[in-house]
Amino acid sequence: MDSSRALYADPGLPDRIFRSVARGGGGLVLAVMLLVGGFLLYRAWPALHRAGWSFLTTAAWEPDAGNFGIAAVMVGTVLIALVAIIVAVPLALCGALYISEYARPGIRSTLISIVDLMAAVPSVVYGLWGLFFFEGAILPTARWIATYLGWFPPFSVVGVDPRDPLSTETVYTSSTLIAGIVVGLMVAPIICSVMREVFSQAPAGEREGAYALGATRWGMIRSVVLPFGKGGMIGGTMLGLGRALGETIAVYLIISPVFVIQWHIIQNGTSSVSSLIALRYGEASPFGMSALMAAGLALFVVTLIVNFAASSIVARSRSGAASDA
Repeated sequence: MDSSRALYADPGLPDRIFRSVARGGGGLVLAVMLLVGGFLLYRAWPALHRAGWSFLTTAAWEPDAGNFGIAAVMVGTVLIALVAIIVAVPLALCGALYISEYARPGIRSTLISIVDLMAAVPSVVYGLWGLFFFEGAILPTARWIATYLGWFPPFSVVGVDPRDPLSTETVYTSSTLIAGIVVGLMVAPIICSVMREVFSQAPAGEREGAYALGATRWGMIRSVVLPFGKGGMIGGTMLGLGRALGETIAVYLIISPVFVIQWHIIQNGTSSVSSLIALRYGEASPFGMSALMAAGLALFVVTLIVNFAASSIVARSRSGAASDA
């Protein structure tokens, strides 16, 4: 009578050590994340207990008077991040495709180094550039947008006629648009590096197969490289979005904080959670510090949601899972 016997392969001591170290590293990361969230919740609890659900719907920020919430700063944070992603993703995608598919080998390494160096530039440098150069340079463009696209509510400017030649241009300074573009230029090199690395790993056999079937270079990119790099494109975009949501110094230098829900992205005044914390940290009372911790906790939760959503999307669209070639 035949009896089945379970097979067991001893992975060996090196594999067991590596597995233990990997599990320990993953557990350590999770533990640090839980500790950070627990610390923020502990420090934020007095403010959250006092404000209740109004913390999510109140726009004003007067914690010592009992009137505070994250409605305005969270809307500003999300709008700045969305503008940044709209600016960064096309730039990063085009740059990554050019470096991986079109650039000559002689200059490819130079371009890769330049992109990596741009990703390492401190955010304060981008903020100073945006404050002293870019803000003044983009004012005519912002006025043109308000003049011809002002029928679209986010592009309108309240209380000002953009067609009036005597109207001041200061209403277009320190806006969501300016902050978003500067942050977009900051995160574009990061997204570009991720996309380029994924595109360069597209299988050579599928590339050659597409050419053998008569595809042009763009046809090969569209049918092989882009489907293969879908997961990396999504992951790089979400990585940039997470960086944009938490950017502090560059946004702090550019914006003019207002604690009202500001939907008009080219109009003066906006705010963000990170810039609020940087602005009020030094002068906050003990209860005001608890309110700032509550705002930081909200940003922490939003960032976790974005990262988990990115992981889910990437898991469902693995790079190289399918191609049209």
